[in-house]
Amino acid sequence: MKDFNNFIALVHSIQDKVLLEDFLVGVTTEKERRELARRVEVVNRLINGEPQLKIAEDLGVGIATVTRGSKELAQGRFKILRK
Repeated sequence: MKDFNNFIALVHSIQDKVLLEDFLVGVTTEKERRELARRVEVVNRLINGEPQLKIAEDLGVGIATVTRGSKELAQGRFKILRK
């Protein structure tokens, strides 16, 4: 967990959007960036009350991915996405 905490601290310290994008593009693959964006979309749709199966079908992800997002929401995560 120490390495992940160091990563979080580094990301948190980058206050410039251009520099943050440069860093994240540098440490992720295009596929990883698509997956991260898709996971955020899953959570946003869950917050908006869309059915899990519809989300999975629309986004081309497994139902397990959607269910995981739902479980994390139930545990109180994603406060930044809730309005």
